[in-house]
Amino acid sequence: MASTVTSRRKQLGNELRHARTAARMTQQQVAEVLGCTQGKVNKIESGAVGVKLGDVRAMLDAFGINGEESEALMNLARAAAGQRGHWSGYRSVVPHWFRTFTDLEPAAVEIMTWHGERIPGPLQSEHYMLKQFTEFGATDVTSLVRNRLDRKAVFDQPQPPYYRFILSEAALRRAPGGRAPAVMLDQIEHLLELDKRPRVYIHVLTFEARLASVPNDFTIMRFADRTRDFAYIEHPASGVYLDDQKDFQLFVDSWDRLRGAALERQETREFLKELADGYRRKMGEG
Repeated sequence: MASTVTSRRKQLGNELRHARTAARMTQQQVAEVLGCTQGKVNKIESGAVGVKLGDVRAMLDAFGINGEESEALMNLARAAAGQRGHWSGYRSVVPHWFRTFTDLEPAAVEIMTWHGERIPGPLQSEHYMLKQFTEFGATDVTSLVRNRLDRKAVFDQPQPPYYRFILSEAALRRAPGGRAPAVMLDQIEHLLELDKRPRVYIHVLTFEARLASVPNDFTIMRFADRTRDFAYIEHPASGVYLDDQKDFQLFVDSWDRLRGAALERQETREFLKELADGYRRKMGEG
C-alpha cells in the first residue's frame, strides 16, 4: 500500500487530535505546552504542517500517553518527518487543501464517490479534461492535465483501492462549456474502458431513480492502517475532511441510498452504450 508524507502527517494529526480530545485538553492548552499559537496546533492536527519529534513527545506526555501507544505514535512521527513533499514543479498548481486528498487516494483500500454534475477527475478522458480547463480559463492547462493524469496511476497499482463511482445522469449529459457531443462521446467511451478494470465500479443514477433528493458531491475513503476513514466534501474555496464517526456514518448512509437507487454495473454499461450512440447521432447531425 502506498504511504506518503502527507498521508503520514494526516495519520499523525488525527491521532494527536483524538488523544488531545481524550485528555480533555483544548488546542490553546496544547499551544501553551509547545510555546506556539493555537493556529499551529490546528495545522498539526489537520496534517497541513510537519511537527518536530520533541513537540510530539511533549504532546504525548501532556496527554498522559506512554508505553506501546507512545512508541507507535513516535514511529509514525519519525516516518512523517523522514520524507520530503513532492508538491513542486507542475504539481504545485494543485490547491494546498486538495493535496491531502490526492496523497491519500492511493493509500486507501476503498473509495466511494458520488458526483452529480460533472465527471470526477480519475474518470475524465483527456479530451474532457482539456475542454474543462480551457472553458474555466485556466492559465496552466498543461500542468493541470499532467496532474490529473497522474491521479490515474491509482488504477495501475499492484493492489489498487476498490474505487466505486456513482454518477448522475446529469454529469453524463452536461459537457464543459455547453454542447460538445464529440467531447462527451470520447468521455463515455473512456468510461466503458475503465469499467473493464477489476476494481473499478461505475454506476449511473438516472433521472428516473426513486430518491427524495440527492446530496452534494462527496467522497468516502477507507483505510487498512492507522489512518482514520473520512468523508471529503469540496466547495470553491476549500475541501473539508470529516472523520468524526457520527458525521462519517451520515455519508455512508447517503452513499447506501444512492447506491440502492443507481443502476447495476451491467445496466450501467448498457445505458452508457446507448448514450454513446446518441452522441454519435448528434455528431452526424453536425
